[in-house]
Amino acid sequence: MSVKEDFFYYGQEEPTPEESGGRLPTALVFPGRMGAGLSTLGWQAVYRLLAPDAELAVERFFLGDPGKTSVSMDSDKELSEFPLIGFSINFEEEYLHPVRMLKDSGVPPLAAERPDFPLVMAGGPVAFLNPAPIAPFFDMFWVGEAEAGLKDLCVELKRHIYNGGSKKEFLELIKDRDGVYVPGMTTGQVRRAVLAPGPVDEGHGVPLLTSPAYSCFISPDAVFKDMFLVEVNRGCPYGCRFCAAGYIYRPPRHASVEQLKELVELADPPKVGLVGTALTDWPDLIPYIEWLKARKTKFSLSSVRADGLTEELLDILRAAGVRTVTLALEGASKRLRDAASKNLEEEDFLRAVELSAAKGVNHLRIYVIVGWPGETAEDYEELADMLRKIDEARSRGQGKKKKQFMRITLGASCLVPKPWTPLQWAPMQSEHDLKQVLSTVNGLTKKYKGITFSGDSPFQARLQGILSRGDESLAEFITIAAEQGGWKKAFKYYEGDPERFIDTELEKDSPLPWDFIDTGVKKSFLWREWERFQQARKSPVCPPDGCAECKVCGMHQWLTQK
Repeated sequence: MSVKEDFFYYGQEEPTPEESGGRLPTALVFPGRMGAGLSTLGWQAVYRLLAPDAELAVERFFLGDPGKTSVSMDSDKELSEFPLIGFSINFEEEYLHPVRMLKDSGVPPLAAERPDFPLVMAGGPVAFLNPAPIAPFFDMFWVGEAEAGLKDLCVELKRHIYNGGSKKEFLELIKDRDGVYVPGMTTGQVRRAVLAPGPVDEGHGVPLLTSPAYSCFISPDAVFKDMFLVEVNRGCPYGCRFCAAGYIYRPPRHASVEQLKELVELADPPKVGLVGTALTDWPDLIPYIEWLKARKTKFSLSSVRADGLTEELLDILRAAGVRTVTLALEGASKRLRDAASKNLEEEDFLRAVELSAAKGVNHLRIYVIVGWPGETAEDYEELADMLRKIDEARSRGQGKKKKQFMRITLGASCLVPKPWTPLQWAPMQSEHDLKQVLSTVNGLTKKYKGITFSGDSPFQARLQGILSRGDESLAEFITIAAEQGGWKKAFKYYEGDPERFIDTELEKDSPLPWDFIDTGVKKSFLWREWERFQQARKSPVCPPDGCAECKVCGMHQWLTQK
């Protein structure tokens, strides 16, 4: 399938504001700094979907300084001048920014205080994880993948407004559609909007991603400077029990190599960033990056699995100038990795370390997660032994090449049990306990030359847990953070107990604030996976031929319902 007909790309140029006559002025807001927005594929994908439409006049907004009115990057218009305001929200910690941006721009933050236009909506991953904590601020949410109907909805709103319709009438009209959640009006579950998988690729037996996302802007001011981002795959077949992306983006789909080549040919960027949840599972990865190398286009990979890091792949990466490799170990011990269903063997990981050292990688980043339910001191004793083996593997790989010493950073993040994962019933460890285990891991690195430690913030991890697992009562907590200048102020002045959402293990039938979302993954399947976590039993990965070959999690039945 050719992408040329629908290709939409500005590169380093700035869009010219369209005359709004006959078009619906639409504010597309990234609630973070511009550099981050220009390196965020989801927000850019939404812009690319909406901006070319002849019935919409889309302008870009980014987070500005506190107390100042939000002004379009593309004109001098203020946020309050737009009848449709859409926020693309990726992370829970961003929740205070839409509240502040609306208030600073003269738009009442609470939906109950906005009976008329603007219609303020939100989308992004948080909208189909658990939008409950921010539901009081938004008139509606787009729940799911933008390609599965968001543009049609916005065009329908434009025509409704131009025909004299009210906001309330429009929300009443759409409240029970797939992909739409209207707080206080939607009845029943909200079915996630999903871009259905294309036909199975006959060459590789993998369902196709029919419309891969890609950048429409590149910039020297972006976090990933001058980089053209392309989506290689969506969804992940491994089903690691801590990873929400492995569940909310099902079914797993791969882009076609022909489409991705055509995108690069049309954009002709200086650098390409390959984005995906399981890049080394893409059958065309090596042919594609060899093609990029042949056309002298620089590239980078978002991440690689240790068991997918082959000598051939490393040779290509090093020849292309890649100096840093990132590997995820995740669990401190084999027991924890099996509990997480990581499906990673120790020997594969150590082979990847040795190979990286042998090929002259300058910097190896290794990530582990701490704070697992049921973890013990024995798990970290095993991590100590694993670090010894990693150091030995590095020495074997380097041999006598002293000038190519590979430094290693061991990064430790705190487990956040997210909605729509098997760990959604699990409690989080206390901030004190998380600090203790981070200190333990830090201490394990001290005896090794060239191995340094980087640790997560337990405060930030627990905050993320609260915001991802809370209900609508947290709107007051979020408002205090927006008005008082941060999350620590919210903990100080909020009279409720936000930590109740993360400090108690939940029962099988405990009502969950996100139960009203229908992602396609059965809750009973997630509970069985939670039980298998507690037994430290791995589960098989998704079969390569797609959901019809499996029928375990409920996705196959869900996809065929409509």
